[in-house]
Amino acid sequence: MIVIDLRGRDLVLLPPAEWGALPTEELLRRLFGPHLPKRVAVQLGRDRRHGFLRTLPIHLAAVKQALSQQGTPFQVAFDERPALPFVPVPAVEARPYQQEALERWLAAEGAGVIVLPTGAGKTVVAALAIHSLQLWTVVVVPTIDLLQQWRLALASMLQLAPEQIGLFGGGDKNLQPITIITYDSAALYPLELRRFGLLIFDECHHLPAPTYRQIALSAFTPYRLGLSATPERSDMAHLELEELIGPEVYRRGPEELTEDRYLAQYREIRIEVTLPPEDQQHYAEQRALYRSFLRRRRIAIRSPEDFQQKLIFLSARDKEARAAMRAWREARRIALNAAAKYEQIEQLLKRHACDQVILFSEYNQVVEEISRRFCLPSVTYKTAAEERQLILERFRRGQYSKLVTGRVLNEGVDLPDCRVAIIVSGNSTRREYIQRLGRVLRPKEGQATLYELVTSGTTEEEIARRRRQSS
Repeated sequence: MIVIDLRGRDLVLLPPAEWGALPTEELLRRLFGPHLPKRVAVQLGRDRRHGFLRTLPIHLAAVKQALSQQGTPFQVAFDERPALPFVPVPAVEARPYQQEALERWLAAEGAGVIVLPTGAGKTVVAALAIHSLQLWTVVVVPTIDLLQQWRLALASMLQLAPEQIGLFGGGDKNLQPITIITYDSAALYPLELRRFGLLIFDECHHLPAPTYRQIALSAFTPYRLGLSATPERSDMAHLELEELIGPEVYRRGPEELTEDRYLAQYREIRIEVTLPPEDQQHYAEQRALYRSFLRRRRIAIRSPEDFQQKLIFLSARDKEARAAMRAWREARRIALNAAAKYEQIEQLLKRHACDQVILFSEYNQVVEEISRRFCLPSVTYKTAAEERQLILERFRRGQYSKLVTGRVLNEGVDLPDCRVAIIVSGNSTRREYIQRLGRVLRPKEGQATLYELVTSGTTEEEIARRRRQSS
């Protein structure tokens, strides 16, 4: 009888005493025959002192299946399906697409990624999954702000007291049968994940990061749910989500849900501004310096990874590369921060004086300038947590009708819904665009509007085009 247990960060296989002296290759053959997947076999090592086998906890399901196929009897020494000590009762009625997403996930044996736009109710799907499996559950979230937001949402949806849901992160270390934990805390305390039978990853596109992927590798449970509006990553690491969580099992885009009236009807309006002659000349000079360097060095930039590897890394040791990098940054600054944008902002604020409006900028310096010029509350990475919470709460209650922010609120914060969003500037990623669009998509009477301010005759036109492209 083989005993499967957990020791330290590893899953261990304890063979019978009479097999302990067998060479590793022979031991593996007797245990698994030809049935163990190669990707698992290469990560199965022998403990030098005690002779048992070690591997990553994520391989538990594959190990069990191979032992069963070989006919090797085994026993699991820990609780694989820790049941909740109470029965959560859903207080929400699932929309048809939420129910369909849940059913697809269950059909995939409770392992996979669900892609829904911001405002479509991913938290509802998570609550339904918890109710369906009735297992100890940990929800992994990217920011401290989301700890309390998820706690209150799940408590309401599952008819639980907030105190029944634990928080782990930001100074809290309270583990409960249902717990919300940050990615950072889960990476620091992977052994705590052994208590849970269901893992839910909010904004799961963060998981393939080198540090965070250890969260998935260190957990034995096969029940994993990934949630994201935009799982794709520019470095293509999202392809690893299938190994870490499971395949993509369901996807609906903003256009589909808007058409079915589950999200607000919306329009996208692009407003072009022009540079004054002196800025046009300075922009052209900086772009020429940058392009000249690429031509001389025969460097092709086709992706963000190319830019990082072929220019940013090179600029650390190459004087000409540093000059090209400075020229690129200066041209980008001129294009994204055109003075004419402030005139358009003024007109839009007057047009939407009675609406809730949020403005986004790529540059915190511009956020601060908009805040100063138009006397608007602002949130950047510099804003203290208490002040940010106060500003968002006042915006949510309608005490503030306008808010300007940078990239810090792109995700990981449950921003209050508003009717109008203005992209003063942004990067070229589809993810950022979808996140910002999602701020106006929650169901409402009338139509929502997303404005884009784009400097004509500059690379910002290409940036805007690329972020609108479907993933």
